[in-house]
Amino acid sequence: MTSTGDNVNDGNCLGYAARDPSGFLSPYKFSRREVGSSDVSLKITHCGVCYADVGWTRNFSKHSNYPLVPGHEIVGIVREVGSIVQRFKVGDCVGVGTYVNSCRDCEYCNEGLEVHCSKGSVYTFDGIDDDGTITKGGYSTHIVVHERYCFRIPENYPPASAAPLLCAGITVYTPMIRHNMNKPGKSLGVIGLGGLGHLAVKFGKAFGMMVTVFSTSLSKKEEALNLLGADNFVISSNEQEMKGMLNSLDFIINTASGDIPFDQYLPLLKTGGVLSLVGFPSEVKFLPHNLNLGMKTISGSLTGGTKQTQEMLDFCAANGIHPNIESIPIQNINEALERLINRDVKYRFVIDIENSLQ
Repeated sequence: MTSTGDNVNDGNCLGYAARDPSGFLSPYKFSRREVGSSDVSLKITHCGVCYADVGWTRNFSKHSNYPLVPGHEIVGIVREVGSIVQRFKVGDCVGVGTYVNSCRDCEYCNEGLEVHCSKGSVYTFDGIDDDGTITKGGYSTHIVVHERYCFRIPENYPPASAAPLLCAGITVYTPMIRHNMNKPGKSLGVIGLGGLGHLAVKFGKAFGMMVTVFSTSLSKKEEALNLLGADNFVISSNEQEMKGMLNSLDFIINTASGDIPFDQYLPLLKTGGVLSLVGFPSEVKFLPHNLNLGMKTISGSLTGGTKQTQEMLDFCAANGIHPNIESIPIQNINEALERLINRDVKYRFVIDIENSLQ
């Protein structure tokens, strides 16, 4: 679907947009809204690259609106605030995550769980905002956002490192906190060692957990153990190694986007253990007895609410948790997206918007 109302040659904001399901991104001018009384205007300095950017620009879900400006791991400097904004001032370093609006009135919004808003949260890009406009994301020079959906980046925390935390970081942090895994001595299994998985390892170690990484590739062993500090590494296709993990884990987080054999992983959980799904496989299939025996749980999760996102950012700053990133100029974004598809990044691309998009 192609949206109207934006002239390529007119506008107060420069971004990179996909025009069709090829997903190819190129320069695009459009207009951001005027700063309202509760709004914050950010000069964007960095934007993380998420697999959602691939899916939306290439119309995997068949509902993308073009031109489409992706990007929902945004960090920037406040350049203007609305008349009643209280939490931010000009010059502050601020982040914006995966959503930029919600009803602000339902039980979930009132609990700080805006991502689960009863009326639906408004996505940072390709969402329909209150005024009917289609949102455009962080592959752009600036953005205007209601202050509720902005996050203070802790002082002295690198802005480039903060960007991936606003989607990848909060996506793995949220289910770990929900299931009380932030306690020393618990045991964690991490399936998949990409942008999400490497942060799950870092959070697990910071919480004092014993962390095991599961992978189909032996080539991941050295980085899992030596680079990221995991305690154990298991080749998931090795029957003996998997048997050695039976009934040993309190929590497994599945960050893989592909399908996994759930019946191989559920027996690895202790009684009452939880397997949390943060990726989107094509199906979830398992034998009921693998769930019922040992009263185990399969649990879904998205990103997180505003309260928990700020808490996560502060936790990372206090505990020295930094994503492993590769900085790129925006002119290299099409190549980066292809590399992301091919899993050729350790472990998150971050676009240096400030120095490349002018």
